[in-house]
Amino acid sequence: MDTRTHTQAKTVPPRSEHPPLKSCRSVNNYERLNHIEEGTYGIVFRARCKNTGEVVALKRLKLEEEKYGFPITSLREIHSLLICQHPHIVNVREIVVGDTLNQIYIVMDFVEHDLKTLMQTMPEPFLISEVKTLLRQLLEATAHAHSNWILHRDLKASNLLINNRGQIKVADFGMARRYAEPVDEMTQLVVTLWYRAPEILLGEKRYTTAVDVWSIGCIFGELITSEPLFGGRSELEQIKLIFSLLGQPSEDIWRGFNKLPHAKSINTSQFPLYSSLRQHYKILSDKGLDLMSRLLAYDPKKRISCADALEHPYFSESPLPKHPDLFSSFPSVAAGEQRVDYSRSRSPGRERGYGFGRVAGYEFV
Repeated sequence: MDTRTHTQAKTVPPRSEHPPLKSCRSVNNYERLNHIEEGTYGIVFRARCKNTGEVVALKRLKLEEEKYGFPITSLREIHSLLICQHPHIVNVREIVVGDTLNQIYIVMDFVEHDLKTLMQTMPEPFLISEVKTLLRQLLEATAHAHSNWILHRDLKASNLLINNRGQIKVADFGMARRYAEPVDEMTQLVVTLWYRAPEILLGEKRYTTAVDVWSIGCIFGELITSEPLFGGRSELEQIKLIFSLLGQPSEDIWRGFNKLPHAKSINTSQFPLYSSLRQHYKILSDKGLDLMSRLLAYDPKKRISCADALEHPYFSESPLPKHPDLFSSFPSVAAGEQRVDYSRSRSPGRERGYGFGRVAGYEFV
């Protein structure tokens, strides 16, 4: 090889684009800072753009073991995120590639926390005014996805990101898929167990957007106590926990219950006749309890929609939702920040609605 040519080759800077994929930039445009987490479908890093200095989240899709082309879960995730652009859904900036075609990354906005980790490290649960804000944002994001014919199918606390400005970002659309009417049969291997709707647990294959609504009801309860509403270790234990809290299901309140594939395998007479949600969530007002009951209705056809839930009077009674800018800030585990001991000052009247003004429907507390 000619020496001059060899020297020139060594001094060429890293390429900014992958030649076979001209529209995709190279991952070399980003500097990895630290590992955040690893899931079923990808590995997430915190990274910095070399051109702008902005910090982003870099998700590498797991493609190494694929034998039959690009995995459908990754295609669905990218497709769903590009369609469902919304202030409370994680923003996709671009798709970048590595040195080989099985190194594909989604570049997203970096968000400081996931809700599950934050609730585990907070000294106290969220205030009711804060719960309303986060719940409303989650409902807005999910309503937007549903309006675009997208089912998330894995809504849970760890898939909800939250920044230090009190803003929820729904993430991880790896289980998402488009749906249509009439509803086709879909896999039952969806939704993490603790957030899985009873119709799926009982074998229903033609489920609807109501499965996402059920998950939101479970998250609603978790926001209040920082503990899972139904923490079963198996599908059978999960359904028993649901029936124990919400009461006996029957054909009268859930039309078609007796026709579900696994309904006959469970003796429903062993469970209480009525719901005990009131005893479980004494902090909730009557309107709050009504909303939770509607989110957790047994019959999917009677379960409230996200759009209707946003109009529920619970959000207009005192205390009003707190403005996101007034949320407390916390050290970010994802950014490698140190945890510190702190306490949040509270006055006796804060959750009784004694605010000092409003901004766009929120309450200053």
